[in-house]
Amino acid sequence: MIEAPHYSAAGARRDSPFALPADFFDGTVHEPVMHQAVRAFLNNQRQGTHQTKTRSFVSGGNQKPWKQKGTGRARQGSTRAPHWRGGGIVFGPHPRDYTTDIPRKVRQLARRSALNARAREGALQVIERLVFREPKTRQMAELLGKLGVEERKVLVLTAAHNANAYLSGRNLPNVQVMRYADASAYDVLWSDAVIAEEGAFTGVVPEGDLVEVEAPATPSPTKKRRAKKAAAPAKPAKKKAAPRAKAGGKSSAAPKAKAKKASARGGSKKAAPKKKKGE
Repeated sequence: MIEAPHYSAAGARRDSPFALPADFFDGTVHEPVMHQAVRAFLNNQRQGTHQTKTRSFVSGGNQKPWKQKGTGRARQGSTRAPHWRGGGIVFGPHPRDYTTDIPRKVRQLARRSALNARAREGALQVIERLVFREPKTRQMAELLGKLGVEERKVLVLTAAHNANAYLSGRNLPNVQVMRYADASAYDVLWSDAVIAEEGAFTGVVPEGDLVEVEAPATPSPTKKRRAKKAAAPAKPAKKKAAPRAKAGGKSSAAPKAKAKKASARGGSKKAAPKKKKGE
């Protein structure tokens, strides 16, 4: 059974070491597989955008520099030949894909071998939990100082997603913080010391340690006013009043009333008899 130094969340070393899981930490270190995994990782980081110009891509050189015979010099056909200064490049690099795949079980064996190698060297330390109420680089640096690894390349492995711990170690050049499940063989071999949370091996994450509930922020006065307006009941819509007549204008009902009065007066009077021509 392989054991690792055990520390509390504050960085104090405990009396009893932490017993690593025997089914995973069995002392197996397969160096050829680790080499294969590291090569595949580095190859996959390459973009493959390098390019050199052959004689067909170099501008110029369309004419012979001198005639074929009679000069006493060696015959030349172009000034862009590879042996000329400023000419093309022979067998230079060209764009290509460097993607390298390895079997899943080989990748798992390489990761397991890397962690076993660090545990066998005593470079694997187990901490109870990482508690960061807010991102603080100084707090992470102080914790690494208590563990005695402040001057080494450190890989911090969290049991679950811990945003505050990641942000706290992001500004430290020799510190890399990631989940235990996301660590590859290259990440483990890159570091000189590995610090892992206890929950990464036991599978039990203490509640309320990784996630801190922030206090609700006091709303601004403008937000309070908007909230009151939104909560207030909607007022009933007012009925539109009939448009008032203008002072200088005449209403349409007035001429109708006058016409009726005129017709009534005319009907009461009897029509005068017509005079005959002889009278």
